[in-house]
Amino acid sequence: MGLFDMFKKKPDPKSQIDPLHDLTLSKMKVGFLVDYNMKTWEVVGYNVYEYGRNDEAEEWCLRAEGALVFLERYEDDEVEWSFAKKIRMSSIEENLAKHIGQFDEPPRKIHYQNKEFTLDEEDSGLFYEDGKAPGQEFISWTFLSDDEESFVSVEQWGENDFEAAAGFYVEEYEFTNILPGGR
Repeated sequence: MGLFDMFKKKPDPKSQIDPLHDLTLSKMKVGFLVDYNMKTWEVVGYNVYEYGRNDEAEEWCLRAEGALVFLERYEDDEVEWSFAKKIRMSSIEENLAKHIGQFDEPPRKIHYQNKEFTLDEEDSGLFYEDGKAPGQEFISWTFLSDDEESFVSVEQWGENDFEAAAGFYVEEYEFTNILPGGR
């Protein structure tokens, strides 16, 4: 080993991207770029939801042109992808927080943007920001439209903290040009 060899930085094998295997939606990391719906989105966050029955969902936070959306991957019998954005709880016609506070559960049907959604699932578990412990407990409810193509999800964090999102199901092939970013 020569004197100048000591100054050469060896590449970290863990940080190397294998372009044939790592440039898929499910292997995206913060900083990656991906094209969807004629926009280039940057991955700005990654989270994991662990449900009580040893299931988990992965969530990538994507930003483009000031918009923040959530791409989620859930595997049950098959892999499902969804694309959603946060909405105000007040945009849901029913006062969900009040109803849940009174009855410990939401109503069976809700209305959002003049469309009816029916309760499809209730889950609870732990949320891991950046995929790391410690986890934060949550309860979630998913409401589906009649055509089962769009949904509204509501999450409860603690006694009185609620968040809602509205979205639709997508296919992996709709996302193209996955590239590692500069982070």
